[in-house]
Amino acid sequence: MTQEYYKLDLCADIPNLTDLSISRTKALLEAIAQNNDYSFIKLMKFPASGELKAECIIVEVECDGIPSKNTVGLQYREHLALFVPTDLEQLVQVFALRKDFPTLMHQNQRRKGQPASLCLYFEPTISVLRTWTPQNFLRRIQWWLEKSSKNELHPADQPVEHLFFQSKYELILPWNFEELRKNHSSFIIRRGSQRENEGFSCHLLVDQNQSANDIRLKLIQLELPPIIHGAVESDPINFGELFDLLSNRNINLIDELRSVLHELIDEKGASVLSNHEGTLILLQIPLSRSIDNEPEQIIYRAFLTKTDLFDLGVELNILMKHENVYYRDTPIFADQKIIDTKWQDYPLEAVDVLKINTLQAAREQSSINEEGPTGVLVGAGSLGSTLINLWGRSGWGKWTIVDKDYIKPHNLSRHVAHRYHVGEPKAKVVAQLHSLAVDDASIITSLIADATDLIKDSSSPILRTASIVIDASTTLEYPRAASNDNSLARHISVFITPDGNGVVLLVEDAERKIRLRTLEAQYYRSLLQNDLGNIHLTNTIGTFWSGAGCRDISVVLPYSKIMGQACTVAEQIQNLALLPEAFIKIWQREPETGATYAYNFPVHLESFFSLDDITLFIDNGVLDLLFQMRKQCLPNETGGVLLGYYDFNIKAVVIVTALPAPPDSKSTPTSFERGTLGLAEKIQEASDRTMGMVGYIGEWHSHPPGHSTSMSRDDIVQLTHLAQGMAEDGLPAISLIVGDDDFQVFKGERSL
Repeated sequence: MTQEYYKLDLCADIPNLTDLSISRTKALLEAIAQNNDYSFIKLMKFPASGELKAECIIVEVECDGIPSKNTVGLQYREHLALFVPTDLEQLVQVFALRKDFPTLMHQNQRRKGQPASLCLYFEPTISVLRTWTPQNFLRRIQWWLEKSSKNELHPADQPVEHLFFQSKYELILPWNFEELRKNHSSFIIRRGSQRENEGFSCHLLVDQNQSANDIRLKLIQLELPPIIHGAVESDPINFGELFDLLSNRNINLIDELRSVLHELIDEKGASVLSNHEGTLILLQIPLSRSIDNEPEQIIYRAFLTKTDLFDLGVELNILMKHENVYYRDTPIFADQKIIDTKWQDYPLEAVDVLKINTLQAAREQSSINEEGPTGVLVGAGSLGSTLINLWGRSGWGKWTIVDKDYIKPHNLSRHVAHRYHVGEPKAKVVAQLHSLAVDDASIITSLIADATDLIKDSSSPILRTASIVIDASTTLEYPRAASNDNSLARHISVFITPDGNGVVLLVEDAERKIRLRTLEAQYYRSLLQNDLGNIHLTNTIGTFWSGAGCRDISVVLPYSKIMGQACTVAEQIQNLALLPEAFIKIWQREPETGATYAYNFPVHLESFFSLDDITLFIDNGVLDLLFQMRKQCLPNETGGVLLGYYDFNIKAVVIVTALPAPPDSKSTPTSFERGTLGLAEKIQEASDRTMGMVGYIGEWHSHPPGHSTSMSRDDIVQLTHLAQGMAEDGLPAISLIVGDDDFQVFKGERSL
């Protein structure tokens, strides 16, 4: 039987090679001449007249790898047209000229009556062009033909092929569309701005006031039976083409419409919808890899039509209309045929369908396996707002944000807020922006309040019923106050250092045996004992006045540092919140190279002692240090100074560390007299490394083996003198005595 080939009527012959204009055409001709599987037929140009857009090489290609009796209908010899565009940023297109060339997977979209277009590459055009050569291109054509002939072109690990080609129009469904569809049959489509290809995206909305860009449509969804994936179909332009397309997949469009329309209209009928401008037909299509496999994917495809679907139902003998009311039509004869075929020409506009992420989809795309905690974030400032933005978009956690502050103009340089948020509460702004990002798939509750006041209110459940509380307040008041309340949830404190190069994470254990208060003290001690302390808490950038008040001062810090550090701790909190242990973790960035160094410091349990009207806190790390220094000096006594801090808001004194005896100290088996050489410098260094947080609070010394840790007469005298000196600053004095395996602490205070 004679083969029939498409004629390229819009092209004209090029009689001479010297008339070629495109260098890629010449290179391809040379490669064809050197390839024994390709036979040159002729040259053409497109269009036949006017400005040149492409040159065309007609060839015959032979493929030994094509089985002689393959099931798809490919032949050993195929006639192809290689269209070489003048635009060097476009690929050479390949068209199969045989009129009965089979419709296969991985073909480009073409209208009926046009040659099949081979889709040779999976990668973007720019990636293909990076390594494209004429020789590889010719081999790629043969690879495509051979793989297609054996049904091997679509790899098993590649997702199933969609039914339709991509449209330039997109319909965006809400994340909870299936739930909304149960309660709404009417929707508004809001059109977005037009793109360069004249396409646009539009959003499906409910309960919205119509604007100039809105179209009110009747929605009908057809849940089709599973379809075996295969060749991608060109979009039907009318109902007749859609009917034929689905019929070829063993689906009767009219039966599907009848089922849905009969569900929409009960025995009382349905009135004409005068305020609708058309119908949106939404196809829900399960795709399977083969007839023996369950559907791997459910895709959606939408079609817009100005035709009222109820009127279409009348033409299809699905409905009947009487006095502007539609009723179900029950045919008298089972084989009653549709005589009027006008419905087949009603136009359709194909639209891609996308859906806003559900929380589950957001987590999957973010590689997050857990739903996250029911948490509270204290502080909606620069760091807090960025953390919530990261967690919210990835679907991790259900959050309540607590902050009493509001957005000021200077906040906009490093906050998620926008100009029109100035003057609005920070917590409210962060919650609103989260809602816009996730389409209310999750709701953040905002509470405009001082979190410290919530601790005082024992009836407030917010901080007590959460599974975790993240303190990003950048203050000392809240974490220290939270440490004194046994009824609160587990806490994590996070803050960025003044120069933005360091970020700190203090994590309580799940049972809250180790509170933020002692983690703070141990963090300071780590800075005093590690070289990191030389650079960690410094502000080399500066400060600026953000308002008219004397307290309106803020550090100079770029938003990039906030973002970088926030990304680190956001991921770390997601991991650490699942673990029961307590942690002290620091990340320090080297600004010159961008390298980041991670530090993990040991964590210790704390003890506390009531000293009249104040409570002293000391952790096992300090005690281990004290016992070690005593042991190293035996049989002599030893001693030194205690470093820590007072906080009268929580009526506490916290011991951070102890310094060893200065070198000019006098020590015997029965006495100790502390020296002063270099001591002032060490105390000042401790203050500098901790930004003034840690200072002198008292003295410690050891007692000989076999002696109790009770105060001797000399100890009482020493504490009295110490109390007199501390009284100049209005502070009590602390004395700690270390024995064989125990210790005691004492407070000295000058009486009024």
